[in-house]
Amino acid sequence: MTDAPPSATDVLIVGAGIAGASLAAALAPWRRVLLVEAEDMPGYHATGRSAAFWHETYGGVHVQPLSIASFATLNSPAPDFADRGFLSPRAALTLGQRSEAATVDAFAAEFAAKGVDVTRMAADEIAEKIPGVRPEWSEAAYEGACSDIDVGALHAAYLRAARRAGAVLATRTPLQSARRESDGWDVQLGGQNVRAALIVNAAGAWADPVAAACGIAPIGIQPYRRTIIQLRLGVPVPADLPLVIHVGGEFYFKGESEGRVWLSPHDETPTFPHDAAPEELDVAVAIDRLQSVVDWPIAAVERKWAGLRSFAPDRIPVFGADPHEPAFIWCAGQGGFGIQTSPAIAGLLAAQLGAPPPDGAIGRVDALPFAPSRFA
Repeated sequence: MTDAPPSATDVLIVGAGIAGASLAAALAPWRRVLLVEAEDMPGYHATGRSAAFWHETYGGVHVQPLSIASFATLNSPAPDFADRGFLSPRAALTLGQRSEAATVDAFAAEFAAKGVDVTRMAADEIAEKIPGVRPEWSEAAYEGACSDIDVGALHAAYLRAARRAGAVLATRTPLQSARRESDGWDVQLGGQNVRAALIVNAAGAWADPVAAACGIAPIGIQPYRRTIIQLRLGVPVPADLPLVIHVGGEFYFKGESEGRVWLSPHDETPTFPHDAAPEELDVAVAIDRLQSVVDWPIAAVERKWAGLRSFAPDRIPVFGADPHEPAFIWCAGQGGFGIQTSPAIAGLLAAQLGAPPPDGAIGRVDALPFAPSRFA
């Protein structure tokens, strides 16, 4: 159930996916918050289609501080936020062929220098973790701390917390236009006029069009299509199979249930903001790449879907005030790691907008490298 938008608010957050919902939860105790979503339900696009996992090395060394700072909230949330954690343990293997040994070495060394518990594995150890792996895939780096994320439960918890703190959620309410005036923004939302002191652009793949509708220069947030398929296998692959990621970025897969895996060709096809759907060629490529790695007969393709991952030009999340218009706030470009970094990004950005500074690991993260001013 959603609400009718009020006539005025302190902070208008555009987009009720994981980015907007987490920020609303962090900010609503301190400011009047209106959270709007163009679709019929929050999280319809990237958030609702994620095969999310918490993986410390995912996104690279620049994203890692946000990921590690978010771990405690995801694993052991405060009792008033959720009655259980959102993580289920699952190890990760960054995998390569013999010819990619140097690349796996460099990956392990780079993150070990950052304090990540990552170790090289021998071929026989890889075969124990991935039954049926082909012998040429003999190089891997192992991370025991990887976990699955219950995305639906996390997103719902953010929305509940925001509502309890007084935030208003309005679905089927697209931002049509906004005009900056001396005392704030005059915004057209689904045919209704709303006054807002600040606008937060958490619109995911639609971040640049939302900026343009507000008269703000786009940053260059580019959506990319990502394909996921669920396979039923003809062999009893265990449900706790590690997350297996190719060191060269051509696939990843993980156990889903006994004899089933989720698989992606790790595709990043540039596209435009829309309701993404899988392409048959990408499904075929994914299966072909999997069968080059493991000797697993495939019984059926049970599900297939696609979502949009959106990146800033430097592939690092962007959050904070626009350098040319401080009443317009960016919260975009989270790529595929927006869910695992959402506690940190929400806490840091909320502090910039009127909430108290976050404590603990999140409070120790330097937000400056993620500021939109880097594109000025």
